Amino acid sequence: MGLIDMLMSQASRPARLHYMANGFRVLAAGDHVVCAVSGDKIPLEALRYWSVARQEPYASAEISVQRELAR
Repeated sequence: MGLIDMLMSQASRPARLHYMANGFRVLAAGDHVVCAVSGDKIPLEALRYWSVARQEPYASAEISVQRELAR
């Protein structure tokens, strides 16, 4: 596998994160996470909503509220 192939194979890899109150820590490198409710890919630079208690990312504020109300 060449360098280009190796870089491309990591280009669309999900990250593993630890969610904290004011941010997150990257545990495993990747370029996105998957919304816990919708299954949509969320680029790390666009990630704004998550649950610290559940350690779950959400694609939007509406989805995060929906998840909270479903408790």
